[in-house]
Amino acid sequence: MTVPPVLPVFPSGRLEERLREKKPMYAPAEALAEANRCLYCHDAPCITACPTHIDIPSFIRKIATDNVLGAARTILSANILGSSCSKVCPVEVLCVGACVYNHEDVPPIQIGRLQRYATDTVLTTPAAKRLFLPSDHIGRKVALVGAGPASLACAAYLSLNGVHAEVFEKSAFAGGLNTTGIAPYKMAAEGAQNEVDFIRSLGVVTHTSRNVDAELAKHLLETYDAVFLGPGLGPDRALSIDGAAGSGVAGATAWIEKMKLDPATSIDGIRRAVVVGGGNTALDAAQELAKLGVPEVTVVYRRTEAEMSGYAHERAGALHDGVRFLFGRVPLRFVRDGEVLTGLVINGSDEEETLDADLILVAIGQARLTELVAHFPGVAVEDGRIAGDRATGRTGNPKVYAGGDAWNGGKEVVNAVEEGKIAAQSMLRSFGVDVTLVQRPKTASPYETTAPIPHH
Repeated sequence: MTVPPVLPVFPSGRLEERLREKKPMYAPAEALAEANRCLYCHDAPCITACPTHIDIPSFIRKIATDNVLGAARTILSANILGSSCSKVCPVEVLCVGACVYNHEDVPPIQIGRLQRYATDTVLTTPAAKRLFLPSDHIGRKVALVGAGPASLACAAYLSLNGVHAEVFEKSAFAGGLNTTGIAPYKMAAEGAQNEVDFIRSLGVVTHTSRNVDAELAKHLLETYDAVFLGPGLGPDRALSIDGAAGSGVAGATAWIEKMKLDPATSIDGIRRAVVVGGGNTALDAAQELAKLGVPEVTVVYRRTEAEMSGYAHERAGALHDGVRFLFGRVPLRFVRDGEVLTGLVINGSDEEETLDADLILVAIGQARLTELVAHFPGVAVEDGRIAGDRATGRTGNPKVYAGGDAWNGGKEVVNAVEEGKIAAQSMLRSFGVDVTLVQRPKTASPYETTAPIPHH
C-alpha cells in the first residue's frame, strides 16, 4: 500500500520557537564521560523504575564503547518512542530517581540525556534503517484510533511483526500530546514530528484529519482484524463560575496547543497571568508563560502544596522562573470590565481577594471521550477510563484493545508506550504469532563495532 505524503510542516513564528531547551543534547564527549560513570548494576533499580523496562545499563555500556547504533537498538526494542521519552519522561521520579548514586551523595547518572543522545543520533542518520528487520506480512490488519504515543507504539510493534497497521487521527497532526501538549523547553513539535516519521518508516500508515464517528467505527470493526483505541483525553474542563465565558479565559491544554502550533497566538499585552490547578499541566503552563516573558504569573491551587499532584521538580522549576503560588485558594468568579477580563476573585485566608489578570488558564483536568467509546459495542467506561484487562489491553469487546490516557486516566508518555506494546503482544498472540519480544531486531552487524555513527 502506498504510504501517504509526509505530515504537514509546522508554520514558523510560533511562540514555542522562543523557548530554549532545558536539557540540550549531549555532545559526544559529554555522553562518553557520563556513560563511563555508570556502575552497570547487575540488578539495576533503574530498569525496574522504567515502565517499559529498558535495559539501561546495557545501552549505557554501548555508548561507553561508542556503539551508538547498538545503544539505540536496545532502547527502541523496549520503547519504540524512546526518543521522545528521553526528553519528556519525569526521569527524576523514574529511572534517574532510582539510580544507586542517589544513596551515595553522588549525582545520579543522567539516563534521559544519554537515551536522547543514542536515539536522536541514530534516528537523524541513514543508520535508522538498519535498526530493525520487519517480518513478512502475515495477512492481518489492525486499525488504531488516535495517533498519540499508545497508538503509535502499538502500530510500530505490530508492523515490525508483519501486521498492516493504520492509524486514524482527528487532528491535522499525528503524535498526540507529544505534538500538541509537551512543554517546548522539553520537546518542540518538530521533535514529535521526527518520531512520527520514524514510526511511519516502519510501515505504519497514518491518516490525519479523520474523525472516527459511528459510521467509520462500524467499518473498522467489520474490516480489520482488531481495533486499538488510543484517543487520549477530551477537552479541558471549565470552571463553572460567573464570568467564565468570554476572551481572556482558556483551558490550559488548549492554550498550550495554540502556543505550540498556531503562529497567530500572542502574549502581547499580557502582563499578569493566572493558572488555576495543581497538576503538571498547570505547572507547565505557568513555566511557559514565565519563560515567554509574562512579568507576573500566579498559580492558584485549592489544596496544600503537599497535596499538589504536579511533580516537586516541576514546582521547583516554576519557582526558579519566578512563578508565585497561592495554596488553599478557590476561584469564586472572573472579573470583567465589559467583555475584557481584568481579574479573578478567590477566597483569601480571611476574606475574598482579587487577583489582577489579563489571561487566566484553567488546568483542572480534561473530559473523557465517552462519545467515541460508545461507537464500539461492548466497550465500557468505568471511573472515567475505558474498562478492560490491564494485563492484556483487551476491552469488553474481544476485537477491541485500548491504551494511553483514555485507558489509564492520564499518565506519562512512557506508560502509554508500554500499554501500546502490551496490546500489540496480545493481538499478535491472538493471531497465532509466537511473541517473546514485540520487536524483531536485526542480528548484530560489523557496522556496530567497526563503523561508529557519525557525530553531529
